[in-house]
Amino acid sequence: MSTTLETKHRLAKWIAQSGHCSRRAAERLITAGRVHVNGMAARHPDLVDNSDRILIDDIRLIAQPARCYILYHKPVGIDCNNRPNDPASLHQLLKTLPLRLFAVGRLDKDSSGMLLLTNDGALSQRLLHPDHYHSKTYLVTTDKTVTPEFLQQMASGVSWTLGKNHYQSRPCQVNARGPQQFEITLTQGLHRQIRYMCKALGYRVLTLQRTAIGALPLGELAMDQYRELENDEVSALQQQSYQQ
Repeated sequence: MSTTLETKHRLAKWIAQSGHCSRRAAERLITAGRVHVNGMAARHPDLVDNSDRILIDDIRLIAQPARCYILYHKPVGIDCNNRPNDPASLHQLLKTLPLRLFAVGRLDKDSSGMLLLTNDGALSQRLLHPDHYHSKTYLVTTDKTVTPEFLQQMASGVSWTLGKNHYQSRPCQVNARGPQQFEITLTQGLHRQIRYMCKALGYRVLTLQRTAIGALPLGELAMDQYRELENDEVSALQQQSYQQ
């Protein structure tokens, strides 16, 4: 497996991403002249990647693993936990990959569709943070005909209660895709949210498939198959993650 071409980063950010210290502490090290890049005293604007030799107090900074981004079409029956002894766990796929990756978010065991696998923790945090309102799109089949009233209620927001906890969905985009099928785009990721929204309105979900994360579609990728993202897809995903 090849990995997506890396982008050079500002030196302080690179040092922070390596886990050596915080970004501000890295900036102070650079200012103090304690950092060297390829034999030269480091400067704040320096751009670096794994091809550069970086020394901090004459000790080489350990290279970071290359960033990798994989699109996986999860089938029903695969659990997004990471339990080595569970034959239904996503771990069974992850252990076959040459780099240590993790899933960005989750899909229920009884749902299918798009999962993003990566080792880019910063990107994952930005995509998952609820304050950023990043969108995810799903195709849902229900046990009865979807009505205009049902679609309007789903779009305007639905509330439900689980035990002592009360939940409220944000307004979202909902469109009919068939007599018993609709597409919904959410900007939040509450546990089994679509299923609970439908249940609150008297509907039961028969099938649920995630078809897109932001502008990145699942496309024609076959069930239980995966592929690496193209460089332009990674760039678009990174740009999307900074948008709010």
